[in-house]
Amino acid sequence: MAQAGGLSKKQKLGYCSGILAESLLYNMYYTFYLFFLTDVAHLESILAGTVLFVSIVWDAVTDPIVGAYADLEGADKRRFMAKAAVPMAVTFIACFVRVGFLGSTGKFIYYVAVTMLFWLAYTVYTIPYYAVVADITPDYDERTDIRGTSALINAAGIFTGNALPALLPAAIAALVASAALGWTLTAAILGVVSVVFALITVVSLKRASLQRTPVAPGGQKKSVKTVLLAFIEVAKLKPFKWFMIFIFFFLMTFSMIQSNFVYLIQECLRMDYDEVMVYVIVLLVATIAVFTPVVTKISEKTDRRTTTILFLGITAAGLFAGKLIGVDSLPMLFYIAFFMALGAADFWTVFYPMAYDLVEVDEFLHGERREGIITSLPQFFQKFGSAVGVWSVGLILKLSGYDSGIVNPHIIENSSTVIPAALLLVSIFGVILFPVSKKKYHLLQAALAAKKAGEQPDTSVLNRLV
Repeated sequence: MAQAGGLSKKQKLGYCSGILAESLLYNMYYTFYLFFLTDVAHLESILAGTVLFVSIVWDAVTDPIVGAYADLEGADKRRFMAKAAVPMAVTFIACFVRVGFLGSTGKFIYYVAVTMLFWLAYTVYTIPYYAVVADITPDYDERTDIRGTSALINAAGIFTGNALPALLPAAIAALVASAALGWTLTAAILGVVSVVFALITVVSLKRASLQRTPVAPGGQKKSVKTVLLAFIEVAKLKPFKWFMIFIFFFLMTFSMIQSNFVYLIQECLRMDYDEVMVYVIVLLVATIAVFTPVVTKISEKTDRRTTTILFLGITAAGLFAGKLIGVDSLPMLFYIAFFMALGAADFWTVFYPMAYDLVEVDEFLHGERREGIITSLPQFFQKFGSAVGVWSVGLILKLSGYDSGIVNPHIIENSSTVIPAALLLVSIFGVILFPVSKKKYHLLQAALAAKKAGEQPDTSVLNRLV
């Protein structure tokens, strides 16, 4: 297998910009789609939450399947990305079409169907996009640097994917006299931009030297049974269960806060979301842009695990304090946004490099490089955590009296403070027990090199890894 040579600066920038292709759509969906369904499409809050839950769980289920296909002999992850770009944009636009001619059941079926199609296309793009970094380089710090650059660029995706939907639908509606069309055209604009950045990424990686699984003699393909056994083998890796706890509970936390912003502004602050949301997004992006390089540097000086415990611990403490103070003013809204962004700056910088480290754990134990599976299985838990978080917001809206118009703002406030803070503590517990530190990763690399050279590696130094 040829060794990857890393990326040139131009290639790295082109690859990292590809995060905008998915981030623009991801952020508009998670921040505004529940609101679109309840207030534009006029679905009951519990049905709207269920649409998001079903579609995101479907996304989670397809993640490992796409990952397995991306790991097949001779598979080129760049082709997956190229083929998914246009369907991802088209189905995203369909999600934001109001079907007022349908009844409640018809609307529910339509939105479930189109969101499932969107998340399928999204998965076919994102799983190969993230997995390909493990093909690009085996170096611990270079992986962190690539993901740190990508996370920094992602700040622009977070801003645009939230700011445009906060402003454009109302502006377009004033011109065309249709609030629903305003949302559809906004989704179309983001969809087109998404396609452009996806294609830039594919072109940037065209001449990159990647570690790829070669075609087996005779061109034999893996069977379904082999793929399922691969999932089971990866899931049984000792560090994997702690990594999953970290991911699931962080994403449940993050998605609750993100999906609740519009309702927090409307019901707790009694303000119009389009007047305030842009300021929230500016603060989110600025905080992520400032702290992402800090996370990267601290991770390089110490390791990713130590850095994550520090930043998520601060975030949890801040959210608990937010509940004690009360979220009933603009400064407190910005306070919640700041701590959400602080946690996000850490998570999106370290999450994928931590997953890449498991590639070497798996290779040491089983003799195969399965980047697609090891990237997609964590995404299963990531998406499932997000789905539960968004559905929980819909449930809490129902309990708060949102559908009846008689709302208890203190119940809605809990979705942005004490509940996410408690969930974040569980996520931190998973990080504490995750055994792949920087020191142990280097020991693992040395043991793997010895094993490839036909020597007997010393596994006593790899306690809790293998």
